[in-house]
Amino acid sequence: MKPVVALVGRPNVGKSTLFNRLAGEQLAIVDEVPGTTRDRLLAESEWNGVHFDIIDTGGIDPTAFSGQSVLSIASAEYIEQIRQQAEIAVRESDVILFIVDASAGVTPADMEVAQFLRRNQKNVDGMLRPPVFLVVNKADSAALRERAFEFYELGMGEPYPISSLHGTGTGDLLDDVVASFPAQAEEEEDDSVKIALVGKPNVGKSSLLNRLVGEERTIVSPIAGTTRDAIDTRIEYNGMPITLIDTAGIRRRGRIEPGVEKYSVIRAMKAIERADVALLVIDATADITAQDTHIAGYILEAWKSAVVVVNKWDAIEKDTYTMQSYTERIRRELNFMSYVPLVFISAKTGQRVDQVLPTALRVQEERLARIPTGALNRILQKAQDRHSPPSHAGRQLKLYYGTQVKVDPPTFLVHVNDPSLGHFTYLRYLENQIREEYPYTGTPIRVVLKARR
Repeated sequence: MKPVVALVGRPNVGKSTLFNRLAGEQLAIVDEVPGTTRDRLLAESEWNGVHFDIIDTGGIDPTAFSGQSVLSIASAEYIEQIRQQAEIAVRESDVILFIVDASAGVTPADMEVAQFLRRNQKNVDGMLRPPVFLVVNKADSAALRERAFEFYELGMGEPYPISSLHGTGTGDLLDDVVASFPAQAEEEEDDSVKIALVGKPNVGKSSLLNRLVGEERTIVSPIAGTTRDAIDTRIEYNGMPITLIDTAGIRRRGRIEPGVEKYSVIRAMKAIERADVALLVIDATADITAQDTHIAGYILEAWKSAVVVVNKWDAIEKDTYTMQSYTERIRRELNFMSYVPLVFISAKTGQRVDQVLPTALRVQEERLARIPTGALNRILQKAQDRHSPPSHAGRQLKLYYGTQVKVDPPTFLVHVNDPSLGHFTYLRYLENQIREEYPYTGTPIRVVLKARR
């Protein structure tokens, strides 16, 4: 896991501007109105070859502690949730950047944030963790940089005068931040198959986990959003070690509430990244929504294998064609994942739950399958014979030979005369031709064109 750096401070000290600079792109909303940033944002940064994640947090308003006048004009109704958000960021982070404003000097709000950070540090082997770097932002002139010494008053160590806007001083800061990262312990080799349960809130992920585990390992509640964190549960199935990852429900972006839920979504996305197979749990009693397709898109973007688990099937009035009809609906809505198997279950009654793990393990097995080079090239030749490659400006794409260069996910390198002639529709066609003989059930495959030298 990459180290995590959280940006913390009172409203309008320039946290989001620094976040954008470290991320290398305009990700956070920057506004002159204090309190614009309500939801925490996560991005990857890099310095001197060291990769780490950065978290932007909403401004901590002293009103949350002492009832003083509101600083966060744009977020006055969310002050308490933002404070909770910041607490989570501090707990989950390896390093804290405490941002203050050089032009404003030391304020009572800064003093309260300093106290808040000290309360949330722990003494580990004689060292305070996480370490806090005092970042004096908006030091855009020599005079303002000289004022940085005033911030020693906060009792948070040496101040680092920087300008997030211009980048001044950020290099020295990052040198010391990277040097402070805890040594990464070598992870024990984990040969378990990692299966993440993902889906909208309240579709029954935790109930399904409890059925799979055979005991109450997570809280099951009818209230949407009960599970906040990704929770790992290790089991054995027919001698196969499996790690089940239960996650918070992923809401449609526009409905993510301020507070801890945003971070829960981030953790769910990270759970997808570290999974081998994602179980996309869908509520059979509700229509397939855009959010179901968005989550499926997240799985695909991460190049993960998947099984669609249609839960609450016991609550559906059925006839001979009900399952077929529902299958057709899912295939239409998730047409970009036509290779994914479907399992209709009831976590409540246990109906067909015994099919979930065998299906997931079969998907994982196919994810690791290899096609012999000779067989692959026969498929490619047959594909060309059936459908001539595309051409442009009088030049036609020519496929010379292909080979499978990796598994997890299956990736095929096809040597051609000019990769720019390979339209994505033809790549999709080649993928379908491969799947005719090697289905790779539940698994996305990559077809990459490379110019032959």
